[in-house]
Amino acid sequence: MADGADRGPVAGAAGGRAAAQAPEPAMWCDERFDFQATFLQCLAKHVPNIYSAEMDPLVEKQEEMVQAAILYPLECYLFGEDPDMFLEKLQQSGTSQLCGKVFKGGETTYSCRDCAVDPTCVLCIDCFQNSIHKNHRYKMHSSTGGGFCDCGDTEAWKAGPLCTKHEPGASGSPKENSECQLNEEIMEHSRRVFPSVIKYIVDMLIWEEEKELPEELTIREKVDSYYCVLFNDEHHSYDHVIYSLQRALGCELGEAQLHTTAIDKEGRRAVKAGHYASCQEAKEEIKRHSENVSQRPLHVEVLHADVMAHQKFALRLGSWLNKLMSYSSDFRQIFCQICLKEEAGSEKPCFISKLMLWDARLHKGARKVLHELIFSSFFMEMEYKKSFAVEFVKYYKALQKEYISDDHDRFLSVTALSVQMFTVPTLARHLIEEQNVITTITETLLEVLPEYLDKNDKFNFQGYSQDKLTRVYSVIFDLRYILVSKPTVWTDRLRERFLEGFVSFLRVLTCMQGMEEIKRQIGQHIEVDPDWEAAITIQMQLKNILLMFQEWCASDEELLLRSYRECHKAVMRCSMNGRSREKTVFHLCGHTLESRPYRVSADPVSIHLPLSRTLAGLHVRLSKTGAISRLHEFVSPEEFQVELLVEYPLRCLVLVAQVAAEMWRRNGLSLISQVFYYQDVKCREEMYDKDIIMLQIGASLMDPNQFLLLILQRYELADAFKKIKPTKDQDLIKQYNVLIEEMLQILIYIVGERYVPGISNVTKEDVIMREIIHLLCIEPMAHSAITKSLPENENNETGLENVINKVATFKKPGVSGHGVYELKDECLKEFNMFFYHYTKTQHSKAEHTQKKRRKQENRDEALPPPPPPDFSPAFSNVVRILNCDVMMHILRTLLQRAVELETHLWTEAMIQMVLHLLSLGLLEEKQQLQKSPEEEVTFDFYHKATRMGSSALNAVNVLMLLEKLKRVPQLEAQKDTVNWILQMFDVVKRLREKSSLVTVGATSGSEATKGDESTQDKEKAERKRKAEAARLHRQKIMAQMSALQRNFIETHKLLYENTLEAQGKDDAIMEEESTSSAIDYSRIALGPKRGPSVIEKEVLTCILCQEEQEVKFESAAMVLSACVQKSTALTQNRSRILELSGDTLDPLFMHPDLPCGTHTGSCGHVMHAACWQKYFEAMQLNFRQRLHVEQIFDLENGEYLCPLCKSLCNTVIPVVPLQAQKINSEDAEAVAQILSLARWLEIVTVRISGYSVKNAKGEKQSLPPFTNKGTGNSTLEFHSILSFGVQSSAKYSSSIKEMLILFATTIYRVGLKVAPNEADSRIPMMTWSTCAFTIQCIENLLETEGKPLFGSLQNRQHSGLKALVQFAAAQRTTSPQLLIQKHLIRLLGVLLPNYKGEDTPSLLEVDMFHILVGAVLSFPSLYWEDAVDLQPSSVSSAYNHLYLFHLTTLAHIMQIVISSATESPTAHSSDNGEEAQSAQSFCREVCQYTSGCFSQDIPGWLVWDCVKKGIMPYLRCAALFFHYLLGVSPPEELLQVSEEGQFKALCSYLSLPTNLFLLFHEYWDTVNPLLQRWCADPVVLSCLKGKSIAIRYPRKRNHLIELPEDYSCLLNQASQFRCPRSSDDEQKHPVLCLFCGAMLCSQNTCCQELVNGEELGACTSHALQCGAGVCMFLKIRECKVVLIEGKTRGCLYPAPYLDEYGETDPGLKRGNPLHLCQERYRKLHLLWQQHCIIEEIARSQETNQIFFGFNWQLL
Repeated sequence: MADGADRGPVAGAAGGRAAAQAPEPAMWCDERFDFQATFLQCLAKHVPNIYSAEMDPLVEKQEEMVQAAILYPLECYLFGEDPDMFLEKLQQSGTSQLCGKVFKGGETTYSCRDCAVDPTCVLCIDCFQNSIHKNHRYKMHSSTGGGFCDCGDTEAWKAGPLCTKHEPGASGSPKENSECQLNEEIMEHSRRVFPSVIKYIVDMLIWEEEKELPEELTIREKVDSYYCVLFNDEHHSYDHVIYSLQRALGCELGEAQLHTTAIDKEGRRAVKAGHYASCQEAKEEIKRHSENVSQRPLHVEVLHADVMAHQKFALRLGSWLNKLMSYSSDFRQIFCQICLKEEAGSEKPCFISKLMLWDARLHKGARKVLHELIFSSFFMEMEYKKSFAVEFVKYYKALQKEYISDDHDRFLSVTALSVQMFTVPTLARHLIEEQNVITTITETLLEVLPEYLDKNDKFNFQGYSQDKLTRVYSVIFDLRYILVSKPTVWTDRLRERFLEGFVSFLRVLTCMQGMEEIKRQIGQHIEVDPDWEAAITIQMQLKNILLMFQEWCASDEELLLRSYRECHKAVMRCSMNGRSREKTVFHLCGHTLESRPYRVSADPVSIHLPLSRTLAGLHVRLSKTGAISRLHEFVSPEEFQVELLVEYPLRCLVLVAQVAAEMWRRNGLSLISQVFYYQDVKCREEMYDKDIIMLQIGASLMDPNQFLLLILQRYELADAFKKIKPTKDQDLIKQYNVLIEEMLQILIYIVGERYVPGISNVTKEDVIMREIIHLLCIEPMAHSAITKSLPENENNETGLENVINKVATFKKPGVSGHGVYELKDECLKEFNMFFYHYTKTQHSKAEHTQKKRRKQENRDEALPPPPPPDFSPAFSNVVRILNCDVMMHILRTLLQRAVELETHLWTEAMIQMVLHLLSLGLLEEKQQLQKSPEEEVTFDFYHKATRMGSSALNAVNVLMLLEKLKRVPQLEAQKDTVNWILQMFDVVKRLREKSSLVTVGATSGSEATKGDESTQDKEKAERKRKAEAARLHRQKIMAQMSALQRNFIETHKLLYENTLEAQGKDDAIMEEESTSSAIDYSRIALGPKRGPSVIEKEVLTCILCQEEQEVKFESAAMVLSACVQKSTALTQNRSRILELSGDTLDPLFMHPDLPCGTHTGSCGHVMHAACWQKYFEAMQLNFRQRLHVEQIFDLENGEYLCPLCKSLCNTVIPVVPLQAQKINSEDAEAVAQILSLARWLEIVTVRISGYSVKNAKGEKQSLPPFTNKGTGNSTLEFHSILSFGVQSSAKYSSSIKEMLILFATTIYRVGLKVAPNEADSRIPMMTWSTCAFTIQCIENLLETEGKPLFGSLQNRQHSGLKALVQFAAAQRTTSPQLLIQKHLIRLLGVLLPNYKGEDTPSLLEVDMFHILVGAVLSFPSLYWEDAVDLQPSSVSSAYNHLYLFHLTTLAHIMQIVISSATESPTAHSSDNGEEAQSAQSFCREVCQYTSGCFSQDIPGWLVWDCVKKGIMPYLRCAALFFHYLLGVSPPEELLQVSEEGQFKALCSYLSLPTNLFLLFHEYWDTVNPLLQRWCADPVVLSCLKGKSIAIRYPRKRNHLIELPEDYSCLLNQASQFRCPRSSDDEQKHPVLCLFCGAMLCSQNTCCQELVNGEELGACTSHALQCGAGVCMFLKIRECKVVLIEGKTRGCLYPAPYLDEYGETDPGLKRGNPLHLCQERYRKLHLLWQQHCIIEEIARSQETNQIFFGFNWQLL
């Protein structure tokens, strides 16, 4: 009753809204009334009634009531006229210049790499399609939700800020600011209405009382009506919530699922209504059931029904305001003013701040409305966006802390709006200057991480919470957003504020400097690996921020120097700790070093040194800008203390070296992982690279000898270079050797790595080019691989595209794989073997590749370093370490050890590095000598290297050691390098001498050089001669081999051809002698002139036992592994509903649509039947023992993987030998005199009638009666059929019979989707059907690929088809002959003139090729006698085949003629040849029989044209069938592709006249009654009258759907896709079926269907209908193809879309523009047409077993 009573007045109100509610607007209008009080009164009266049924809300009805009772009157008052008309006017008057579309999760966004100010500037799909950026370098990405389209924002784009839709005047309005001004009255009303509405929304959203409402909203008696409300969280899974609700409320699964889906979508849901006590009880129950050890309980509240109603209506009002905001800028401004207005004299925050601060406590639905309101108001007005940003920063700390303790996703938090404000350059400047935002953010960072600080105030993330840290990263992101665009103009205030922020940021870095120190484990392995991921992840997050701070500092000289001073102070403060130890002294080569004792292998060490590295970055920028000359003003030389600065980075590098020397093995994997990331591209810029720079700073400012002594001491190698006798401990020696190698490598880097702007005069482009060159020296690489190996800047760019074409050429991909870049030859000279970003593997790979290349070019294998660029002035002293005493001592000592053959004390790598250092020294001296006069060059490397090591008699210099080194056998590989260095010594010597002794030394020097050069030349010439000799020798051997090969082929030609044939080439090769163009009678397959069967002895090898066996009738069975599957690959009608279960299906007749067939494919691998059975049983046993392992294949259904090629199979085909049939030409001629078609028909009719009579006597079940119309010849009797020749049936071994039954049962089981039943009468029908369908599929495939009918099949197709046809012929012998006869009679019913059963289909409802195959294969059953098992002889079967084929051909011609009757001539042809005339006369007959329904006006040439084209596929299929059935070689013309020749050859092979209508004339008397019967068929007449449509011939070839060339068109389609079953606007996962083009909503509960009691996802259920369970989908938002089969299997496959670099982009991770690659799409098409989808899935699942966890059923 209550419902009815409520509904009455509202219905009336809805009918006449204005009339019913007239009094209220009047009251609101009256100035005497307080609008707010009246408004709240109205709400108090209506809202609880409207939202009274929250358990099962009627959304449409509620909306209707809200409009009528509240919103309509409110709008009338606000606008002063009819709301719809007013808003329509506003709409037309123009729109905002800003787009402001808010993105939903999964929606595609576009960013322009050429024009966007930073990567956060994005466009929605509509704006993008209408903008200039469409033709630029854009990126596509999927939005996580909550973003905002930046179209119209001039600060976001360098060019093209507006799309054509948002340009002023685009909507027809000429005004600059096209938005309409509201009149003063409406503005006044807005100022009265908005405050009340906003206050109501805010009050209700932050209302905390569960039972009470505010006084002004309480007007009626309080009723005991409550709801138990369950809230969403991100901790409990869907299933857990469903389970908890079922247990707590005792509800059904469906109801619990509905509740859970609503909670996930809206954020809360009433799950129980009732009295307070019952709701409270439900609350406790839900909490109890949802709580467990690891999870807190669900959030449940009990709310009064009125509170719930008002909160719901507050959100509805929010949406109403949101809609209003989009109409006018004035509305937005008034709204923003009210939201920002603070109460006078009150400390309380303004409305919008209240909502922001309450955000973390709001449920999902409320947050969405609030955020959309902010987007549509504040963010659309620049002035108010600024004010909002100020409020946001004011409460920044509180908001971030709330977010960090909240559990909802980031995009649902108000903190996610920071990106919209912080990335606007002007706004960012304002916030830095006025709000000190950098300091706020960095302080927030420290305040949210206090629990991770240890006693030394350093971070330690042991036992961290992954979720919490992930939330903390959002604060780091905000810092990145604020720094995204560098200021061009610095004001004093900006400088001060930025410096303040930088100092605050240094405090964060101070907490990281030296954090998580580790100590080497000795003796015992570490028990638990410490957590290292958090520290490294924070390092990764900070990498770009550190770089951005350095760039900001560098953009102003004053700021750079002050920042440097602050950073230096911070480093010093951290370095002063732990300096209590006394200094020790270390002597070597007459040099002394005083330093504090420290050993990396014994004392604590940390890999995290962000302060030191920031200082290194700032130092390089000082050098680059030249401001370094003023550094002494800011940091005095005494304060600088370079040794301290170098200390920590050096320790870090020593740690890496010791890890390489396996000294830290006992510290577990965590250290190895940290070292990996330290040098990895993601971190190295701010870790490893900066440590090298810091050492270079040390080398430039310290005494070189002191510097090297420090390095030796820290590497703990002081003893290794003293004359102390080393230990015998092999491990220790190995350790020493690795440490020496690592140290030498670092020395090479310090001296040689100069490609950093500031260290030398290079640009960023030079640096990237060098990186690319060294990557491509390893191997050619794909674009994405190069990108991954290059560091990204703050805009996620690597700078690759700007330089790649200067150094590399692009090589396009093939059908698979991807395009690669190959290095240009002229860049190879830049290769530096000791490039500091190479890993050990890359180093050896690059060295190997380059040496191999040089060898192929017949050059020496020396790989000297390329001449490095000059150091900038600040770093020029670094080279002094090359020629200092300690370095010479190190080099000499190592060379001496190699020469003295103390093998355990040196390694080849070590010597290689020594040679590299020598090369660097010589190159440096050479470059300096070439630039300056000799007396100015103080770098005397040559002099030092040629000086004796000591004054002892046996002392040697480096030059002498090198000469000796050439003779060390273990260093043969380095011989070329040594020669190069000796040459260089000579060059430097000449340069020195040239300048000092210009005249005297010239002659002797050049003579010496000549001598030296001549030996060099000799060596080169010798090497060249050897290479040439080797080449000639190879050529000679190759020529001999090919001659032998040719000889062998000539001698064993016959054998060679046989092998070719066995490999799937055709039998036609044998017939090369007949070259005459006349008809070759040995190549006719049907009738008395049938050619001989070409039969060779077939010997096969079993792939399991490797034994050979000849295929014979009596021997044990050999089988081919095969896969039977249902297929819709040829269907002409995808809308036809497929039967999912074939229990009642009659598969004898195939509809000409070919809706669904059974395809049998084989991989062509042969086994003994017994071997296969053993293999299959072993697999079953193995599976039973490993029950917990999920299998790729279903053993229950007979599936297995082929033992050889791992294809998925589900049965085996027995290999049945071909029966040799030779026709005696005399017999054939004799029979030809008697056996005309008419007589053959009479004999067959009599035979069938005889069987009918016999059966009728013997049993009740009788065959359909035969009408023996007018045969009139009494001589014909039951046995006449046998008089034309019979022979005994082939006797198959029991093993072959068993396999025949097994395979036939599989076809029946899979094809009909039923349980196996060997006795079922449909088994033979299915056998014939799969044989016919498989042939049709193969013919279709050959035609699509443009291949000839014979000779082009793959081996697997050839052997599979051969076995299938022979099996189909042999299967008859395993079924009762009576059953076969019964099927045959039904098949002949379509063809024979004097018999038609009740269930005989119409001529237009059967596929003639299926009838032909069935009839031919079942016909021998008519020869069956009780006593003997007979079959027709060769002659008999020749006639049977001929007449059966001719009859089906006549019927098929009739089908084509009828279907072409409705065809209109496209072009006129005057060709009136014999065929056209025959066609014309035939049409006249048909017209007569159909009483004029068949139009006589159709020209003969058109009918002939239709018949000739339409019958081709049928003739091709028939040729394949008879060839594989009889083994008669096809004519030559069928081995090549030619339209005309093919038709003639097919007609000759199949004994047809080329004018097909002559068949009718030849058999006219016999065919006439048949023709009359066909013409009188009601289906035929209905088709001719145009009431129904017949299938057209030739049938259309199926292709995958057409896809757009540009992928963004597909994304556009997907964005417009609306799920048919879901009303919400949540983004779905649209997938496209590539078979039929249907767009589906995947992986969503809304579209799941119940099929046979099982829940199936949209794709899986669609696949059952569209592809009989096998289907191919494109996931549009992820750019991935999904192949699925059945309900349990599927795999991902690369999409056919490639970017310009020939690469796919799964998940649109790279986001480059994608275009359709036709070759790849064709490959997908072939995968489908070749029926290889199942095989591909099995292969993929075997290699990527990761997908087992995926529930394909719900896709």
